[in-house]
Amino acid sequence: MLKSLQERVAEAKRHCTCLSVEEAERLVRETPGVILLDVREPGEHQMDAVQGFINIPRGVLEMKLPELCPHPDHPILMHCATGGRAALSAEALKAMGYRNVHIIDATFDALKARWGQADDGQD
Repeated sequence: MLKSLQERVAEAKRHCTCLSVEEAERLVRETPGVILLDVREPGEHQMDAVQGFINIPRGVLEMKLPELCPHPDHPILMHCATGGRAALSAEALKAMGYRNVHIIDATFDALKARWGQADDGQD
């Protein structure tokens, strides 16, 4: 039987460290060098982005992240539009061997309202 997207996302979130926007802010404040990832599509990121986040879309994350983060214990924090792609991305990174992966389980608008908008949408 096929699983729905909602079932897959819920399953992924059970195996992820899901943080609120406030908890994510605390992690960044208390942990130097956290890699901040936006796993939305490039067009979404260009239209609107959160300050400090690097855009690596979910579809190429496994190919691009090892260049940016070769160490499996380096802290990684990611977001998307609603938390679904971030959860599926975190699950994929854990399967690759990354051990310190967190997602912001919030909407993009909630994150942007608290975190701040990137000046030019190109962070």
